[in-house]
Order: sequence, then structure tokens, then C-alpha cells
Amino acid sequence: MLPDVTRWRRPLALAALAAGILAACWFLVFVQVWRQANRDEATPADAIVVFGAAEYRGQPSPVLRARLDHALDLYRRGLAPRIITTGGHGGDPVFTEGEVSRSYLALHNVPSEMILVESDGESTMESAAAVAEIMDRMRMTSCIVVSDGYHIYRVKRMLESRGLRALGSPRSPGSDSTARRAWYYARQACGYLLWRMGIRV
Repeated sequence: MLPDVTRWRRPLALAALAAGILAACWFLVFVQVWRQANRDEATPADAIVVFGAAEYRGQPSPVLRARLDHALDLYRRGLAPRIITTGGHGGDPVFTEGEVSRSYLALHNVPSEMILVESDGESTMESAAAVAEIMDRMRMTSCIVVSDGYHIYRVKRMLESRGLRALGSPRSPGSDSTARRAWYYARQACGYLLWRMGIRV
């Protein structure tokens, strides 16, 4: 006796349609992530926000240092009077990314009163929410987001969802290959869609 495939036809068609829609959405976001990663929007704002990356026993990793150096350049150009650093412990019981970043900036002659620190966020979403609270408390409405290019689209949308004007300014991509950057863009597109669906990432 042949299996009755007709009863599965409609559910399979709906599943295929849903998968197609999701794939199309992912591709559209991928394109936006790629475009944002290759665009520097830095113009005068209330603050420069440096999103955290790994630190090693109190010293910034090469990636974090590159982000901080880029933020220093923007600050020295007078594009914002304050810098906000972000990032929690990330597995280090002693140091946080936010505090390590503040120390690095202070060593490079940024006055301590001009540096604000968010050191509790353990994810991009948590750090973005904390930055929005800091800026609201201090009546700031605009910021320049400094991070790796692939990261900026998602961060901007998170900050904009909280009523802030966010401008992207990626650090230099360094020696990453095209294939490696494409992988980062693809991953960030997935992260953005998960965030839009209310899934913590």
C-alpha cells in the first residue's frame, strides 16, 4: 500500500514557503551588514561608544586595541566630547573589557572624567541596553559606534530602537580575508534576525 502523501503536501509547502521567506530576509540583512561595514558615518555626536572585545589579564587584545585607537582618532578630531567603553568580564574574574578600555584611553591622555564605562554587559544586546540607559541619564541623544565593521549594523539598530541616533565608524579591518569577512557578515545577519525575533544573543 502506497503512503498517503497528499496529507503532507500542504504542511511541506508551508514549511518551504517559510524557509524561503527566512532565507530572503537573511540575504537582505546580509547585504545591509556588508554595506554598513564598509561605510564610515562619523560626524559630530554626543559620545563615541567603543564596543568591547577580548582583553588579556588587563591588557586589550589586538582587536580591542584597534577599536580603541580608532576611537582615540575620532576623539582627537573633536567629533565627540566623551567616550563610552563597554564590556563585562568575558570569563576574566578580575578585569572587565570596559575597565581595561578606560585604562587604555586614560594612558593616551583622555581625561578620566570624559570616559564613561559600562562593565556589566555580557552580550551585545546587554551592552547596547546599558549604553542607552547611560546616555538617557546624561541627556545624550547621539553617538558614534566604534567596533569591527561586521558588528555595527546590529549595534546601530539596537541603539536606534531605544531612540538614539547612532552613526557607524568601523575600525580598520586589518588582514582578514574576504572569505573570513563574509563569514562574519553571515553570522551577524543571523544574530540580527534572532534579535528581531526576541531571542537573546
